[in-house]
Amino acid sequence: MGYQLNADALNTVFAKWSDTYDIYAPKLFAGTGRSSMQDIVRYGKITKPEEIVWDKRSDYSAKDVLLPVCQTLFYFNENTVTEAEAPEKGAIILLRSCDLHAIKRFDYMYLQNGPEDYYYKRVRDRVKFVLMGCSQEFDNCFCVSMGTNTSDNYDVALNVKDGQYFLDVKDDVLGKAVSEAKAPEVDVVPDHVTENKLQVHIPENLSSAIAKSHVWDEYDKRCIKCGRCTLACPTCTCWSMQDVFFTEDHKAGERRRVQTSCMFDDYTLVAGGLCFRKKAGERMRFKVLHKTLEFKQRSGFQMCVGCGRCDAICPEYISLSHCINVKLPEGMKEVTENE
Repeated sequence: MGYQLNADALNTVFAKWSDTYDIYAPKLFAGTGRSSMQDIVRYGKITKPEEIVWDKRSDYSAKDVLLPVCQTLFYFNENTVTEAEAPEKGAIILLRSCDLHAIKRFDYMYLQNGPEDYYYKRVRDRVKFVLMGCSQEFDNCFCVSMGTNTSDNYDVALNVKDGQYFLDVKDDVLGKAVSEAKAPEVDVVPDHVTENKLQVHIPENLSSAIAKSHVWDEYDKRCIKCGRCTLACPTCTCWSMQDVFFTEDHKAGERRRVQTSCMFDDYTLVAGGLCFRKKAGERMRFKVLHKTLEFKQRSGFQMCVGCGRCDAICPEYISLSHCINVKLPEGMKEVTENE
């Protein structure tokens, strides 16, 4: 059911939602970018709709709500193991269609691709999603090419226009607060882009044979292996385990799950100091083929959702979209001609 609310009414709705849920949305963090002169838009807790950034793509995705950068799993000592407590409240996450599609990738990896991840599931079961209407594209977006520009898998959809908010409500729990606002009922269709200036085309003949191509050598010189692309990506989920021992008791501590990246030096480090994929080009190859080939072979759908964050955040101006459109066809031509 659709409703039209003014700012005061939506503030009231948010206040009621906040009784049970923490609300997360793209939010401006001034002076916290790469220098004190730069602002950044990332996900944070909000209490009122005025805090939501609508006119910019967030520099980082909503994945940190479901999979924190650093997450304590349990505490231990010589005799006992104590599970870390789950968040006290559930979460409402406001996100755009591409990021909502990214949640589908998370669910596949953590809930369907083998045994369910307990720590992910206990958070995921208490999350509601509010789809932010996306009426304009941002630089480097190619969501239309990836089929992620629209979504109907939301609890509430929210459009904003001329200071008015238009909600399509599917979830009864969230809908109760909206209906109590006694707002006029209207038809609401979530805003979405229908075309992007940037389009990508994954080669139909793409295969693992491209791993032998020389197209990856270029990235040995360009990529600095900083991992910014993967940390900003809404579908990258790699993590490592860390045991932290307390200073006052070296036999007690906590185990943490910490986000990491296939671009980092220690990602493939094994016993004896052997490191697979030492070169930047090898790591770029691993990342790109995971996004465009290997994940789809397992799941049936592409991993990349076309948000464009990796292109926007790379300090060396390496473009995933350019790699897909140019390097992958070149690489496949090379390996097929050499067969």
